[in-house]
Amino acid sequence: MKYFDRNTWLWMLLAALFFLPFLGGVHLFDWDEINFAELAREMVLRGDWLQMTINFESFTEKPPLFFWLQAAAMSLFGIGEYAARFPNALLGVIVLPFLYISGKFLVDRKFGFLWALSWFGSTLPFLYFKSGIIDPFFNFFIFNGLFFLIHFLWKRNQASFIFLSKSATFYLMIGGVFIGLGVLTKGPVAYLIWFLTLIVYGALHSFRFGMRFKDFLIFSFTALGVFLIWFGIEYSVNGPDFIVEFTLRQWELLTTNDAGHGGFPGYHFVVLLFGCFPASIFAIRGLGKIQGLHSQVADFQRWMIVLLAVILVLFSLVGTKIIHYSSMAYYPISFLSALTLWQASEFPRKKREWIPLVVLIVGSLALLISIALPWAGMHLEAIKPLFEKDPFAMANLEAEVPWSIWDYIPALVLGISLATYILYQKKHPIFSTRVLFFGNGLWVFLALIFFIAKVERISQRAAVEFFEDQATEDVYVVNYGYKSYVPWFYGEVTAHENKSAYQREWLYHGQIDKPVRIATKINKREQLEKEIPDAQFLYAKNGFYFYERRP
Repeated sequence: MKYFDRNTWLWMLLAALFFLPFLGGVHLFDWDEINFAELAREMVLRGDWLQMTINFESFTEKPPLFFWLQAAAMSLFGIGEYAARFPNALLGVIVLPFLYISGKFLVDRKFGFLWALSWFGSTLPFLYFKSGIIDPFFNFFIFNGLFFLIHFLWKRNQASFIFLSKSATFYLMIGGVFIGLGVLTKGPVAYLIWFLTLIVYGALHSFRFGMRFKDFLIFSFTALGVFLIWFGIEYSVNGPDFIVEFTLRQWELLTTNDAGHGGFPGYHFVVLLFGCFPASIFAIRGLGKIQGLHSQVADFQRWMIVLLAVILVLFSLVGTKIIHYSSMAYYPISFLSALTLWQASEFPRKKREWIPLVVLIVGSLALLISIALPWAGMHLEAIKPLFEKDPFAMANLEAEVPWSIWDYIPALVLGISLATYILYQKKHPIFSTRVLFFGNGLWVFLALIFFIAKVERISQRAAVEFFEDQATEDVYVVNYGYKSYVPWFYGEVTAHENKSAYQREWLYHGQIDKPVRIATKINKREQLEKEIPDAQFLYAKNGFYFYERRP
């Protein structure tokens, strides 16, 4: 099979045009983006890429692979927002042609195009390649681990429809390597997702699907070996502290509500339905029988359905509820969406009227938000009563944000896309569907340009600017009463000569040797002034209050 054809280059070019520009146009967001970028920044400053630190103290919550990628980007582009987000943007340039090639391999060129389109034109899948979080790489490695395991099983079972040029053992070990990379990116959940998917699929086939216990061990030890290469070096240099503390933290995330990140049991169902629009709507139809599929492709469909179910059940049971926890589902959702679109193209039949209706309902909600944001920005007095019980949010609204009529452009693009799909989906289903997906992708891109900097200006810009100002001064920086990584990254903190400076209590109450600049929020201001009576008020801005303790 010819892997690189015109469509391959088209998706690579589109990904580069949409994912690589404007990465540094807005500050990183608390918590995850700044947390991860700070880890990478300290790697670069210390010249030590083995042991991870945050505020130059040992960090044991995650393995290092993603931070290595960010640190490499910072070494190339300089420390900043662009470098922090560059690895994911580059991965996006890989993923879209990868999906096209994979779809062409499984079905045909049209299906490959529709798979890449389903990803590109869906909200969160697009958005995550513009971010500085771990999950895009984590999910890519897990999907490939499962993808090559399926290759192995097809080769072992002598699949006739799909040509596999390598040996079964080769595919088995390559899959293990990818799961090992997933573990090295974020932890053992990579193996857990793969293992649960395998068990559920195996149970549906009475465990008679061509995988022996010996094969399971080869795959598992290959995955473990990838992680152990790094961990063996880490253990020999720094001892067992990492693995002990890392294990405890992973268990804590699985069993408890972490730092307020709770949610109702159906949280991830809602996130995926709205966050993966419009692919999520078409994927519902892809859960059923698809006409014209070869047995191997139908088998891959079953794998994707099992993977989706595992993700939804696993992360619905997990105590901590965060949007990107279920982002692994983007792969099966985009695949199932492509199946629906491919069937509609290859085997036209009576349309299911509910799909356009649900697309209209969900899309209208996104359209309403796109209209409401700039309207609210230009009519603050009308919305302020909604936030009367939240003094911090009320103060945030005092930020100077230049909203204008041009900020309705994203809504205009989305509205045209939805209208085109609804009006033409019966007579021109292929054209209207492509307009819908490309339009939604363009809407996300424009929303990032028109909205995200304004949202950041309202929510955190005052604190970021305060700590940026401290970067050139010989002071300590800290926040009070809320969790934030802004002081360290934007304050450009370096390793402290005085070890007491790593203790917040000393910074708040101790005999300091240079000024301490402190940020807090309006709802913690009185508490700070009581607890730290020698803190002198500097100024307040948009809900943040800034103080200084002097030696």
